[in-house]
Amino acid sequence: MATMPSTHDWINNPLDVIEEMFAGSQNNPNSGWEAKVVEFFKGHLNEKDAHTWVPSMNDIPLHYLKPDGLVKFRCLIQDMFDPEFYMGAYETIDASSQAKVLRCGKYKDVTEFGVDFNSKNIVTSERQTFYCVPVPGENSWVKDCYAASSRARVLPSTSYAPNRQKRSYEDDDMDGVDAQPQKQREPHTGLQIPPDQHCTGDARRQETEVALNYTASASHLDLNFPLPDEKGPSCLIKVYEDWESFKLNDTIEVYGILSVSPALGALAEDKDASSSHIDASDSMETAEEQRVHSPPASLVPRLHMLYAKPLAQNNPLLPFASLQDNHAFLSSTLNEMVSVRGDFLAYLTHILLGDSLAAEYLILHLISSVYARRDVLPLGKFTLNLSGCPTISSYTERLYKAIQQLVPSSFYLGMSLHNMNQMRMVPKKDYLANRLVSGALQLAQNTSLFLDETQLEQGQLDTTGVRNVTALGNVISWQKVDYDFNYHQMEFPCNINVLVASEGRSLLPSDCQMHLKPQVAPDNMDEYLTSIPLHAQTSSQFNKFRLYLSVARQLDYSISDDVTKSVEDDFVDMRKDDPQSISAEDLHRMLIVARLLSLSLGHTSLSRDIWLRAKHMEIQRCCRMEQHKSVNGNEP
Repeated sequence: MATMPSTHDWINNPLDVIEEMFAGSQNNPNSGWEAKVVEFFKGHLNEKDAHTWVPSMNDIPLHYLKPDGLVKFRCLIQDMFDPEFYMGAYETIDASSQAKVLRCGKYKDVTEFGVDFNSKNIVTSERQTFYCVPVPGENSWVKDCYAASSRARVLPSTSYAPNRQKRSYEDDDMDGVDAQPQKQREPHTGLQIPPDQHCTGDARRQETEVALNYTASASHLDLNFPLPDEKGPSCLIKVYEDWESFKLNDTIEVYGILSVSPALGALAEDKDASSSHIDASDSMETAEEQRVHSPPASLVPRLHMLYAKPLAQNNPLLPFASLQDNHAFLSSTLNEMVSVRGDFLAYLTHILLGDSLAAEYLILHLISSVYARRDVLPLGKFTLNLSGCPTISSYTERLYKAIQQLVPSSFYLGMSLHNMNQMRMVPKKDYLANRLVSGALQLAQNTSLFLDETQLEQGQLDTTGVRNVTALGNVISWQKVDYDFNYHQMEFPCNINVLVASEGRSLLPSDCQMHLKPQVAPDNMDEYLTSIPLHAQTSSQFNKFRLYLSVARQLDYSISDDVTKSVEDDFVDMRKDDPQSISAEDLHRMLIVARLLSLSLGHTSLSRDIWLRAKHMEIQRCCRMEQHKSVNGNEP
């Protein structure tokens, strides 16, 4: 049996570690114990593979997880609530000896029995609360990879019997109530590693989904997921340090202490019951706000953050450390970039019915990402309109399925009249419940949004439909979503990769239109699309494609002065014979294509050869568009 990464039982009983550091600080007020707590857990988690020992709320049903144990949660910050006060330190009185003990209240929702509320040593502190949901549109291969890499093996506890022995310390008015939540420390099976059991990621994920489906169906609580048919737990994250550094829609992996005390639900019920007997004006919160902000912990557990790792890519195949801190991994990956790109191009060419030029542009689209903003202009985006898509055999849906196997997060939106008129795409503020109601465009950065315009039909867009189309246009053109705050709109930047599949030119804007030119006309489209080339059928090959896309997206890029001069000279020469042949907008697109082509080959700077190759690709694409226009008359 493998050994734990530390002699400290910092995963099963993190509060013991924290309490020990707190107790050691009492004789030294300047010990900086709070910073030491964060460094302790952050240091242990950054040890080799240590993070794989921590149970994940994404993989494991809640009833398998140890209360007050260290867990992790891969999530998106969907909403940010108002800061709340809590007792950072408090004194308890032993009932028999009357001895007083100073205790730490940080990273807890409930206190031990016997709090002395008259003590002068009570310290009131402040913390922030984030409402977090699983990463919207996270694809099954990502979930499976994370689950399979986990070395945490947990078993349902038979000794843990929740009882109401602890009290919430956010409600001082509960003093004197007989049914006080009390201490619930019992021996616990905790984190276990069965020597003869191996749980595959897929099997564990299915078990989790069954448990989560049951839990969700047992409650009418709206978990506020941005996308329809999403599964998984939502969570209230309690943040103690640097909460200003987090932004709405950040994707993070939170490591923290799990709190599922029944006392939280009991107190919420008591609040609801008492609120019916008092004037609503006397309460700071409406009943609706209480329901949203204090849901039952069995449905929306609390997680007290110790450490949060940004997940810009959310690719489980990437190393835990950043690419900049893992030179060996980056070097070996870059050495394989060209060969992997060749296999990837062959795979996409097959999916795109033999059109290798369209496959080249699809690669560029898949590695594009907003890397900077100049005033309101997002730099790096490359929205692709793939026109000429067949409407038979659900081709566009099958194309999306192929992309879904390559990117960490994605969402397919069939642009039918019903969807356009009925879907809530833009998040909206609900002032009654004091929460942000999610919308389908509240997505994590680098999510692939597949817009299927072949689903368009005749009919009238209503007011909602027009707003939704406008919102999609804003995402494509400006990489922003204007959230609805009733009396005003608030602009939130985004980084969403948009691919528009259409028959003719899209009704929506795009950075580049590529008209599909099939080189094969299979009698049986279903059979053709499922007959992927043998070299691309293995999971190891797919993993290479997935890594390739994530690494290419993160590479730095620059243009030397010599190449810049060469590009300027080329532009002058191209305009010399026919000033109308190329515009400044055309040059801008060529530079984008050249940048993405360089990154796709693993190059971090533009060379003369790659510039000429990018220019040739653009000439080929434009010639194809002109040919298509002449054949189809006035179609743009």
